[in-house]
Amino acid sequence: MKFVHRASTVEIWQAGHPWEDRDKPCPGRQNLRLILPQWVSVAIALCAAMFTLAVVMAAVEEPTDKAQRPNDLTDFSLEDLMNLEVTSVSKREQKLSTAPSAIYVITSEDLRRSGATTIPEALRMVPGLDVARIDSDRWAISARGFNERFSNKMLVMIDGRSVYTPTFSGVYWDVQDTLLEDIERIEVIRGPGGTLWGANAVNGVINIITKSAKDTQGGLITGGGGFEDRGFGGARYGGKIGQNAYYRVYGKYFLHKNIINSAMRLDEGHWDSRRGGFRVDWKASNRDSLTFQGDLYSGTSKEHRWSLMPFSPPFSEFLEEDLQVSGSYAQGRWTRTFSDRSSLVLQLYHDRTFRIDSDRNPTTRGETVHTSDIDFQHRLALGSRHDLVWGLGYRFMRDTSHNSLSVTFDPDERATQLVSGFVQDEVRLAKDVLYLTIGSKLEHSSYSRFELQPNLRLRWTPQERHTFWAAVARAVRTPSRTDWDQRRINSSRIDSDGLLRLSVSLGNRNFKSETLLAYEVGYRVQPRPRLALDIATFFNRYDDLHTNKRGDSYIEEFPLPRHRVAPRYAFNNLRGTTSGVEFVVSWNATAHWKLSSSYSWLGMALHIKDPAQGTQGESAEGNSPKHQAQIRSYLSLPRHIEFDTTLYYVDRLSNQDVPRYTRLDARLGWRLIDKLEASLGLQNALDDRHPEFSNRNARASQVKRSIYGKLTWRF
Repeated sequence: MKFVHRASTVEIWQAGHPWEDRDKPCPGRQNLRLILPQWVSVAIALCAAMFTLAVVMAAVEEPTDKAQRPNDLTDFSLEDLMNLEVTSVSKREQKLSTAPSAIYVITSEDLRRSGATTIPEALRMVPGLDVARIDSDRWAISARGFNERFSNKMLVMIDGRSVYTPTFSGVYWDVQDTLLEDIERIEVIRGPGGTLWGANAVNGVINIITKSAKDTQGGLITGGGGFEDRGFGGARYGGKIGQNAYYRVYGKYFLHKNIINSAMRLDEGHWDSRRGGFRVDWKASNRDSLTFQGDLYSGTSKEHRWSLMPFSPPFSEFLEEDLQVSGSYAQGRWTRTFSDRSSLVLQLYHDRTFRIDSDRNPTTRGETVHTSDIDFQHRLALGSRHDLVWGLGYRFMRDTSHNSLSVTFDPDERATQLVSGFVQDEVRLAKDVLYLTIGSKLEHSSYSRFELQPNLRLRWTPQERHTFWAAVARAVRTPSRTDWDQRRINSSRIDSDGLLRLSVSLGNRNFKSETLLAYEVGYRVQPRPRLALDIATFFNRYDDLHTNKRGDSYIEEFPLPRHRVAPRYAFNNLRGTTSGVEFVVSWNATAHWKLSSSYSWLGMALHIKDPAQGTQGESAEGNSPKHQAQIRSYLSLPRHIEFDTTLYYVDRLSNQDVPRYTRLDARLGWRLIDKLEASLGLQNALDDRHPEFSNRNARASQVKRSIYGKLTWRF
């Protein structure tokens, strides 16, 4: 740990945000100007020249040796993509084009051609999903509002395993990782999914699905590096055991450096991670298949934040501390298929996560969480009109808090349980034209009473290329450890009477679940073989949202010195509405050039229910952008060259003084030989640096322009 206390840094911070006045000199900026324009101008010129060349060549020349370009995204028609099978909407396979939900799928080819090096960066492709980078290893990700570092209304799963932390009901994105080449697809639902997936599936569901071991046979080695991603690499090998079992093992490592903080310093910190894992898929019989998989990881990152020293001047300092993370999980899944109309799935997993400041500084904290989960699901077709899915689940969690001076949990160790059951039936009202889906989930946790989360969806397909759908659903966000047990010192000062005064946020054992009643309408159409449109609109009504309630001050004798506490208790004193529209267009301009664009608009209105009980919470309206848009291009050129670009626009965050920004990412790929591929990636080409999100525990970092190279060899 080291203290950063430079006079120039303090002067710049007090003067205002440096990105608001780019002509104002600041530390480190002159050095950046000497370095960045030289390679950035070359990279941008290269991208522009390649794009012009690509359009001309795509129009006059056909790519050669198409068979040597397996799985090229441009080889698939729009109809092929619309017929992708998805499972997140109804827990059974159905075509993407007929799913009665606002769902978007990132395929494995999308991942490869996006140039993304992490899962959060890949999620930027999803229309209507707000992905904002806080610093080198932290993101804020949410759909349809309420974005923050720990977005507690967005459920995230990897192969059906929930990865949220019970401490905050959020996600630590720095440890959600795997070999990107092993991901089959990422299904993202914008809107509630509580009927099937339970609490926290309020504003959306992100379901990351990895490939079967059978589909990853042989070897793969990948690696590269650049200005920001200093070095990354991974290796995987898949083989066969006997006649019906397949396996793969993998390992990966990366080192990420040089995020720019708000004072325009090149931070000396880093973010590195080591990870390895395995998967085995066994076809035990004609009816039974089993999957076993697991991961082990560890890493460190440099945390940059204001930390409180609440009992002595100067009361707070800007610190740089090394955070250590580690964890593992083991998972098993058994699937029995009775017929094409009936099957069951039984899944079990155990997950362990650990986080602690490596310096064990008393002003910081950590946690250890163990999660054990068992989930049973049965699908049964009843007659010719009903397709029934039902299931039961049980989860046991034990978390231990490593308390600090400023953040404590009482008790420091807690065991919680979650019991749930659901049933959902898809009823065919008119053959191949009109379907009604109705169901509900009943859930009980240690933090809440029984919660009912019903769901009603209607799908109408008057013609093969037209699908209308509408939905009404209720979802809940159940309380977390923070809502019940946390004590956080927000600030400290000396009162006029000479007594130390602490402003403290406290949990409330009477805090109850936040609720959502959601209304959605959508339409998908493919008016031409090369053109597809997807429109989704929504209106959400929230109640009992989290805010703080003022309490009477009181005196504490311990810990010394004697001090006054000004408390604010967790309280359900906020309600509001959100509404919006999400629009996606996909167009195959030529046989080798695919374009897609999207636009989303979000409106939020939050209101305090009882002003006498507290006034905080309405500012959350300004934590999510009102407008977002993107244009993505995939271009396949002769001689196995690929040129891919994405242009993003994100509106300002009014509550955080984060300005709007436009971001351009580009990738140039070349298949050198049949099994060897090289690529060059450029990110944030239009801006040397910009902030995307602020964090209450740290100064907002600057996401800067970067370039990297990558080689991938398959054998």
